[in-house]
Amino acid sequence: MATPYTATEDIGHWIAGAPHAGSGPRRQAVFNPATGTVARHVRLASVEDVNAAVAAAQAAQPAWGEMPPLRRARVMNAFLSLLNQHKDTLAAMITAEHGKVFTDAQGEVSRGIDIVEFACGIPQLLKGDYTDQVSTGIDNWTLRQPLGVVAGITPFNFPCMVPCWMFPVALACGNAFILKPSERDPSPSLFMAQLLKEAGLPDGVFGVVQGDKVAVDALLNHPDVKALSFVGSTPIAQYIYETGASHGKRVQALGGAKNHMVVMPDADLEGAVDALVGSAYGSAGERCMAISVAVLVGDVADRIIPKLAERAKTLKIKNGMELDAEMGPIVTKEARDRIEKFIGIGVEEGAKLVVDGRGHRVPGLDDGFFTGGTLFDHVTPAMRIYNEEIFGPVLACVRVPDFAAALKLVNDHEFGNGVACFTSDGGIAREFARRVQVGMVGINVPIPVPMAWHGFGGWKKSLFGDMHAYGEEGVRFYTKQKSVMQRWPDGASKGAEFTMPVSK
Repeated sequence: MATPYTATEDIGHWIAGAPHAGSGPRRQAVFNPATGTVARHVRLASVEDVNAAVAAAQAAQPAWGEMPPLRRARVMNAFLSLLNQHKDTLAAMITAEHGKVFTDAQGEVSRGIDIVEFACGIPQLLKGDYTDQVSTGIDNWTLRQPLGVVAGITPFNFPCMVPCWMFPVALACGNAFILKPSERDPSPSLFMAQLLKEAGLPDGVFGVVQGDKVAVDALLNHPDVKALSFVGSTPIAQYIYETGASHGKRVQALGGAKNHMVVMPDADLEGAVDALVGSAYGSAGERCMAISVAVLVGDVADRIIPKLAERAKTLKIKNGMELDAEMGPIVTKEARDRIEKFIGIGVEEGAKLVVDGRGHRVPGLDDGFFTGGTLFDHVTPAMRIYNEEIFGPVLACVRVPDFAAALKLVNDHEFGNGVACFTSDGGIAREFARRVQVGMVGINVPIPVPMAWHGFGGWKKSLFGDMHAYGEEGVRFYTKQKSVMQRWPDGASKGAEFTMPVSK
């Protein structure tokens, strides 16, 4: 068993390069989901706390932004080394507060590290374009400059990886960054702040404000915050996008998902079962890239449902710190109750409940926020369990007659975050990848999360804004382009020109 995270002290903020207790009295309990007990408390920021963090960032950013990109990259490289040294500590914090199994938390930290590695290449990524003699005696070039103070609002399900989608690239580009993490699992945010300071990041360039809607609205309304990145539910993503845009901010807001996996009759059946079980029940379904709908084409449904049922019934559900655990608890009691309520709705709507995960108990952890893996068959597009994001270990199986019906089903859904198709037919795979209206596509890959240099983002109601997260899209989001035209006169002025300049 890995070493658990057991600290009990309050989790506060990080402002001007140091821990900050905050100016207000509000606190919120942070639970250990496996035991159902309060492990520690997090201090919730006031508007004054947010203003203090922004002021510190505003004061520190100009010098950081003027620093040569290579020197900023060296700080990020030192941070990368520290993350690699302490990744198991971070993973234990994630498991203690989110509940996902330790090995999954290790994977989350590793994917965050990938983005930091990408950000270390910022000198190359910030190179502009240059045209010599764009017109007679005139040269033209472009450069990218930081925005200033930017912020990120991140969800509970990836308290390390999703912040790393944002702040490494933002910092490497020369911005100051303020992180507002989820109040449900706040510890990783402060630990990463401490590692950034140890790596040599100047005080004030990175800040953390814990909190709720008070902190979110303070960041949205603050005139010195130039851009906001968000990951969470679609209603909040739309609110963040509209409010931020109304205040003149640049916004990327990643919303909800209902990810489908199409299984063709010619698919490797055992491989498809493994993929569905891992992607539907891994992290207890609390992933924005989890597969929550299996689209079963033709006769594959009758062959695959019994295998899925057997696997769902035998999942190893236990405290995530146990290394053989396959699924841990749900993050909060309220979230667990909401998931189990949706299961009841599915039954009422007429879906066939093949495996019922409600009421699951883990020996010795009677108060933990556990539920089992749930499997529905004969789900239809009219049902709420098909349309709404449940965000739990519930897999809904929809039967369709052919590939065309499967593709139409996926394209008709309001979300377009991730999708997969399992087949051994290259023609089907090519057509699916080209025609599906979804931002991230896997062919025989159930969770197609792009690598650090490609960028992450969905379509339709899964993304509000023009740019995806991280990769070169992230560099564009956290910088503004400037175009410079230069001429050095070589003689007397030829007089005023009253026509539009043209190349000559």
